[in-house]
Amino acid sequence: MVNELFMSIQGESSHAGIPCIFIRLTGCNLRCTYCDTTYAYDKGVEMSLQTIEEKIEAFHCKNICITGGEPLLQNNIKELIRVLLHLKYKVFVETNGSVNISLLPKNVIRVMDIKCPDSHMHGEMDWDNIERLRPNDDVKFVISTKDDYEWAKQITITYNLTSKSNVLFGVVYGTLEPRILAEFILRDKLDVRFQLQLHKYIWPNKTRGV
Repeated sequence: MVNELFMSIQGESSHAGIPCIFIRLTGCNLRCTYCDTTYAYDKGVEMSLQTIEEKIEAFHCKNICITGGEPLLQNNIKELIRVLLHLKYKVFVETNGSVNISLLPKNVIRVMDIKCPDSHMHGEMDWDNIERLRPNDDVKFVISTKDDYEWAKQITITYNLTSKSNVLFGVVYGTLEPRILAEFILRDKLDVRFQLQLHKYIWPNKTRGV
């Protein structure tokens, strides 16, 4: 099921800033405390591959991000991705880290969360995913507090994440001041990328379609 389909600026990941088509799929197995897409938990419409293809062609953009919810819960996602890759789209998949990411084809760029303790979902992670990472994948920590930061730092060091993929630290919008997180990273000389959710600063009063 598709919750929404739109074009915007990619607001997160190491590819932030590029124009991108977003296909938001319905359903999520987690309930993070800071979730900003609760409307995607169970609302959506059935959409054929042909209809999706027709809608995305109208945008004239070759970057596509499949997101959710948790898109890996959808039975037909591999077929959708196969069609998109055949049509020469650059495909990104945003996943919450609780589902085996090896389900995705090798030509897909995977943007995987590792949930911090303040999300209350860190116990749901599939930690084997760390060994499934590739150099062009992104690992994303969404940080609410100093305790979250210290936890994310320790996970990054323990698993040597920066040798496996791109590692990004970002703040929960409106909860932790970005300056504080930036200062933590500089203080500890972490080899990670600081990120903001660009779409929330460009369109601060919009929750959908951005």
